[in-house]
Amino acid sequence: MKEGLVSVIMPAYNSEAYIADAIRSVISQTYHNWELLIVNDASKDSTAQILQKFDSEENRIRVFTNSTNKGTAYSRNKAIEAAEGQYISFLDADDLWKENKLERQLKVLSKANVAACFSSYQLMHESGNKSNIVIQALPVLSHRRLLKANYVGNLTGIYNAGLLGKIYAPDLRKRQDWAMWLRVIEEGGPMEGIWESLAYYRLRKNSISGNKLEMLKYNYKVYRLVGFGRRASLKKMLIFLNEQFFVKSKQKLTIE
Repeated sequence: MKEGLVSVIMPAYNSEAYIADAIRSVISQTYHNWELLIVNDASKDSTAQILQKFDSEENRIRVFTNSTNKGTAYSRNKAIEAAEGQYISFLDADDLWKENKLERQLKVLSKANVAACFSSYQLMHESGNKSNIVIQALPVLSHRRLLKANYVGNLTGIYNAGLLGKIYAPDLRKRQDWAMWLRVIEEGGPMEGIWESLAYYRLRKNSISGNKLEMLKYNYKVYRLVGFGRRASLKKMLIFLNEQFFVKSKQKLTIE
């Protein structure tokens, strides 16, 4: 494990339209001590060719390839396993970071008793046009609050693997990032939230998270996974619905 190094985890599947911009947003960081680990999850488009070009030009980028499509959780975990950094962070192939993202977060992580942090982020249309909506991070996120709903935008989350060890995502098709951040808080205590928006999340018409019924099914799986019985998990689902639609919705801030 290399002190001060940030390992950036990026799964990629059929990402030819967006991945070059995502990679450039990492290369443009004002904090330069990073490595980018990209797992090509058996893409069928030109993603592999784009990755080959960046891999040959930038020695901080490492590319891995799945022989068959394994899904996001497997791909993230494969990259985490290979990571050499003290810090583990995440960026999907269709999202973007603002250039001061890592620098800002490393300052927060330098504080005593802060093992993980996350930030606000701005929404972006599928075309790449930035919206004026920001999803605000809570100032402090406890395990109890995170159980109610996922308050961590995964593209903004970072944890100190030097303190916590490597924490992996469970093998779920969806919501695996939520389960992972629950484990991070279990191990390291509450996450500190940064009010400043440090990333852009791309809204996709056919995104996995867009199917609400599917989301609820995997929410239930997360509750069972973290140790709740069937009845308790169903109760947690009712709490989630209230939190998601009546409390969490207040996080949205419209900017000028």
